[in-house]
Amino acid sequence: MADELSDILSQNKSLMFEYDLERNELESDKLSKSWINPVMLRYNQNHSTQFPGQTIKTGNYSVSIDQPIFRSGGIYYAIKYANAFRYANKTDIVLKRRQMIGDAVSILFQLKKNKLQQKKMAYQIKNDKIDIRQKRDSYNAGLLDSSFLDQAILKKSQDEANLLELKLGILELKQRFSLLSDKNPETLKLPKLKLISKENYTSEHLELKRDIYLAEESEYQENMTIAKYLPAVSLQGQYTDGDLNPLWAGSGIKEHYYNYGFSVSLPLDVNSFTDIESSKVAKLRAATQVIDKKETVKEEYDWVRNSLDILARKIILAKKDEEIYANLYRLTRDLAKAGEKTSSDVEVMYNSRQIRKLDQHIYSIERQLQLLKLYIRVANVL
Repeated sequence: MADELSDILSQNKSLMFEYDLERNELESDKLSKSWINPVMLRYNQNHSTQFPGQTIKTGNYSVSIDQPIFRSGGIYYAIKYANAFRYANKTDIVLKRRQMIGDAVSILFQLKKNKLQQKKMAYQIKNDKIDIRQKRDSYNAGLLDSSFLDQAILKKSQDEANLLELKLGILELKQRFSLLSDKNPETLKLPKLKLISKENYTSEHLELKRDIYLAEESEYQENMTIAKYLPAVSLQGQYTDGDLNPLWAGSGIKEHYYNYGFSVSLPLDVNSFTDIESSKVAKLRAATQVIDKKETVKEEYDWVRNSLDILARKIILAKKDEEIYANLYRLTRDLAKAGEKTSSDVEVMYNSRQIRKLDQHIYSIERQLQLLKLYIRVANVL
């Protein structure tokens, strides 16, 4: 869609997407560092009445860490998982924003189409009135059955009802647009969309990109699950500074001291095999979803392209009809000047020509709506 419509959304809608993107970055950063354990700060104070006639108060504080430095690859895959999580969520947010922009642009096209349909219906109603007048004259002269006049009157009523429905549709479209944008739809210029290549559509398809990231996320999740049941090495360290119990006075025990060391652990869990197999199945499903999405993307593109071909043929047919009506209009006008046709006959041909001319514009807008289905699903085509 055109650059000038990339900011079509209201300020509040745009802000919400910006906040979503910012929060995603923060949550992803937090996730990428989740393998780092917090440093524990602790202070405690004790009161003892163990000694007769006095209460002994002691206090101490400590700083301690228990940090894994090796998890059989688990730390590496945790970081990779966080990055895949970041890009999957970011792509999904971008997709939702583009879909909302696409909804707003689609309404602009539908508003234009509706106005053209109203013009077309106005010409059709003019022809209906002429048809009723001609059939009434023939009916009064006894040349026509009443059912023909009845059908003509019914046709006019139906067309007038359709015109009212179109006017009601304008109100509904404007109301829907106001929920997405704070701009005036009457002042916005419609974009001119062109067919993008199948290769570009496939490579920039946001849903496909998201599913690829989700598949990577599942693969790293499987590796993290496996690593969870393999040996891990952790470093421990603690610094303590506190008051000594009077019973230990003179014993040489230090008030402040360090404890440090390391540990090697290997969890033995009866659910380890099931947990690993479950993560493997999730990975296979995500990979299968990517394959399925690639096929869907190809079908989407082919369907839109075929729709565009059909609409192009409809435009050609409408243009041919317009040329036919143009010739008939000129012929009927000349016959009317010679007294062989009426002014009503001339008006019918003129109105019919205008109807087919409007049809070409309507089909062109329908082509733009089909192209919009491609544009809202891809990135980097603004």
